[in-house]
Amino acid sequence: MASRTSTIVWTTTRHLLAALPRARFGLAPAAVRRAAWARAFRLSFEKLGPAFVKLGQLISVRPDEFSEQLVAEMRSMQDAVPALPVSAIRAVIEADFGAAPEELFATFEDTPLASASIAQVHRATLAAPYRPVWGEVLPAGGDVVVKVVRPGAAGSIRADLAIARRLAERIARTRIARRFDPLALLDEFAETLDRELDLRQEGRFADRFRFDFRDDEKVVAPRIVWSRSTSRVLTMEFIRGWRLTGLEEARAAGVDCFGLAVHGATAFMRQVFVYGRYHADLHPANIFVTPENTIAYLDFGIVGYLTPEERMNITQVMAALVYRDPERALTYSARLGVHVPPEHIDAVREGLGALLDGTTRPDGTRDFAHFGLGFLRLLGEHGVKIPSGYGLLIKSLATVEGVARALYPEIDIVAAAQPFTTRVLGQAMGDPARLKERMPAAVRAALRELVA
Repeated sequence: MASRTSTIVWTTTRHLLAALPRARFGLAPAAVRRAAWARAFRLSFEKLGPAFVKLGQLISVRPDEFSEQLVAEMRSMQDAVPALPVSAIRAVIEADFGAAPEELFATFEDTPLASASIAQVHRATLAAPYRPVWGEVLPAGGDVVVKVVRPGAAGSIRADLAIARRLAERIARTRIARRFDPLALLDEFAETLDRELDLRQEGRFADRFRFDFRDDEKVVAPRIVWSRSTSRVLTMEFIRGWRLTGLEEARAAGVDCFGLAVHGATAFMRQVFVYGRYHADLHPANIFVTPENTIAYLDFGIVGYLTPEERMNITQVMAALVYRDPERALTYSARLGVHVPPEHIDAVREGLGALLDGTTRPDGTRDFAHFGLGFLRLLGEHGVKIPSGYGLLIKSLATVEGVARALYPEIDIVAAAQPFTTRVLGQAMGDPARLKERMPAAVRAALRELVA
């Protein structure tokens, strides 16, 4: 344990020292310095292995607590590690099923499709038809992928997490912790890690996602083969398509990128505002466009959840952007746990108004990321603590905008949100429960008008 702690400290220190020339020994402008330190942390995290790779990925979805340079650098982190020998993967499958892969599948490819810090993925074909929880039957001979947790991954990651917690306890006593709470971050990391190490949770969310979008022919997710799945093995439908980095080929094949951009943005809003559960880790490896002119969501390892009240409040925050209403944004952000001290409220309101006025791009479209991430930075500048769920959601909405603009650069995500937001608020206003809740205030307001 002491040796591993020394390795972690030395590896991080070595990369930070190597970054000194890039930071001009502390004399470079702040943005340049932060970029140099961010790169050093990303390189050291990649070197330190699975636990730190996953921690870096968590940092990449927390623009509310970390600098934009560190978030951007961690977003580029490569979660790719040398493949394990197939014998190790086969041993996990045999231990969980009591049978070799050839007895479970018609074919099983020993060469992996991908190898990441927690799991390794192999292609296979089904030996018999399978009826999934939702969707059409997967036929015998159908292509699937088999995701297998790397043996020993859980133990090594949890051991590194214990070391990281001891280091975080030291950091929590320093000035660095004024910007973020390292122990809270590690608690969130541990929770995320538990979900990722139990592949059944990913499978259940994929099934729920397919059910939520059962009436939408443009949105798909892999069908799960539960008879060939355990906590360490997840078998799912293989989906062919193009990553967002291969859109020229997709367009040449006749894919309607503009239509999918608009539809995908609306589909994400449906996840957030209607269902209260959403894919919170969209990036080019986790979302495809397919030859069937659909959007395919993959890898549900990081997901977000919202209560009905939180859904309504975040809808109001989006409405504040649509109608450029800073007071509404502050009011409903407070209901989501974003509490601005009274002495800072005027400065935050003024800064928020400037953000709302600056959402228009040169091409006339509006920029949610400018507003959303700018709002998080504004709150951070005034020492406002941001609930993790709020920051994750804002980042996810900004990412959806980036995904949509990759499909069609001229898209206006705010304009796409306007009718959806208006419809959600209209439905809420007609909700009998809400009418009953609001009636006393409405009666009091009417009486005040009568006696004035």
